Amino acid sequence: MKFHPLVEKITSLLKDNGFWFETFEHEPVRTSEEASKIRIGYKLEQGTKALIVKCYKNHDSFFVMLIVRGSDKFNEKKVKDLLNIKEFRFATENEVSEITNGVLPGGVPPFGNLFGLKVFLDKKVLDNEKVVFNAGDRKFSIGMYLPDLVKLVSPEIVEIAASS
Repeated sequence: MKFHPLVEKITSLLKDNGFWFETFEHEPVRTSEEASKIRIGYKLEQGTKALIVKCYKNHDSFFVMLIVRGSDKFNEKKVKDLLNIKEFRFATENEVSEITNGVLPGGVPPFGNLFGLKVFLDKKVLDNEKVVFNAGDRKFSIGMYLPDLVKLVSPEIVEIAASS
């Protein structure tokens, strides 16, 4: 199977840092729910959703990455308060593709730093020892230890998930 070049970039990054990880090749998936059914050994809560959003502040706009557990949604008010903005929206498919050099929504990995994005990781993700995510392609997932992901991405740890 041929994958997006980002898959190789991420696996190389993990190998170069000596981090443990495992990979899954599978049918294309877009949602965390679909992915959790095919990632053997991982629960929905261990999946990470890497969401790129466009924020509007005064007359400017900017993109950031929000990461929540696969089982969670983010709280809109918490995100607005955190970023001190009045409005934001999900990036369009074209915007995501432009920012990530052709990665499609659903395939975006939680490595916003690779795209020059500020990354905000919900603290509930820290409940997991290991996490799993699509790694630049809807047909390829990586499972790895969360502390290693945090080390590589240096996200800001925040409270943005909606209450369960």
